[in-house]
Amino acid sequence: MNMTRAKREISYDVRPGATLVSGWWRGIGLVCLVAAATAVAARAQTYTVLYTFTGGAEGGNPAAGLLLDAAGNLYGTATFGGTGVFFGVVFKLHKEVETVLHSFAGYPTDGSDPSYAGLVRDDDGNLYGTTRFGGTYDNGTVFKVDRGGKETVLYSFTGNADGANPTAGLVLGKAGNLYGTTSSGGDLSCGGGCGVVFKLDRTGTETVLHAFTGGADGANPFAGLVRDQAGNFYGSTINGGAPCGYCGVVFKLDPTGAETVLYAFTGLADGLVPSDVVLDGAGNLYGTTTFAGDACFCGVVFKLDPTGNQTVLYSFTGGTDGGFPVAGLIRDTAGNLYGTTLGGGDPICGCGVVFKVDPAGNETVLYTFTGGADGASPYADLVQDRAGNLYGTATNGGDLSCGCGVVFKLTQLTLPPASEP
Repeated sequence: MNMTRAKREISYDVRPGATLVSGWWRGIGLVCLVAAATAVAARAQTYTVLYTFTGGAEGGNPAAGLLLDAAGNLYGTATFGGTGVFFGVVFKLHKEVETVLHSFAGYPTDGSDPSYAGLVRDDDGNLYGTTRFGGTYDNGTVFKVDRGGKETVLYSFTGNADGANPTAGLVLGKAGNLYGTTSSGGDLSCGGGCGVVFKLDRTGTETVLHAFTGGADGANPFAGLVRDQAGNFYGSTINGGAPCGYCGVVFKLDPTGAETVLYAFTGLADGLVPSDVVLDGAGNLYGTTTFAGDACFCGVVFKLDPTGNQTVLYSFTGGTDGGFPVAGLIRDTAGNLYGTTLGGGDPICGCGVVFKVDPAGNETVLYTFTGGADGASPYADLVQDRAGNLYGTATNGGDLSCGCGVVFKLTQLTLPPASEP
């Protein structure tokens, strides 16, 4: 294992009237001079960079979300870097110290490009994830990394009926089975394959639960799955659906593998290209779309009830409120939704925001990325601890010579009510 200490820990206290001075972001050649922070009365947030990637052996450009354990350790993947230079890594972060648990070697040895796929962890501390490429056939893998850092490829996709190029993370069942999606492969009559939902048992045997056809049932699931207590799976595709054909769907898959399209997007005010979905106790689903909406085609936050009725909770304008959310949402016990946007925010650099949408559909920007040392372009879902703190990754920004991204923490602080003048 390789252990690397972060260069420094950077904190920003974000309160009404505060400003953040940023620097050069060479990764995309943008300069962000000053970003005004947005805050709600009687609330404040402290933004801290926990780790800055440099693109070397410790990895670079994390695009996946984080896994948080009971001891406060964070686990994740970086898309590039590692000893293989550009194949990516699996890492652990404890305070300011990063440990590389595995460095991918690529085709044909093991996987490469863990991309947007986060990790799941079993009771023994083993980590499981996917890579988009690499493996025996260079069509991606399902892998396991044990507590000692030993990696095992559990399955290599062939690119045929079994699927290819898994982009999302996995769901771990009680019996040790793994469930996930591939963005391509499957039904090869569908332009190289429109993707599958799969099960991988503990012996490494893969079963295709559903192969998308590219029609009304959807196509190309880039998002992962969520499972209810009855064993049904829910997910989304970025293509397919009727009558649009390319706007994506939200689907349900019952334990027998029968698929039901719960909602097909039109590409208008309701959204276009959905992300991961999150499920509440009443059976409602929540998610984002990267495009469409009322204002600037900048995406929406939506709710889908168990009968398939969709409600747009918030439509992004692409301004200081953010725009183009790629990541899914997390939900707290009060029903508030938290997420990130890839763009919008700072009017000069458009480097994205961390946002909150309350049950009434009111959006609050919790943090605006400047594209400097604080990071830029968050692709991934957030994770929240019991104290309400948020953790995530920004794919770019950070080290100004590299722009290889950061791991961040956003601490939500409750302040006394503002006094009357």
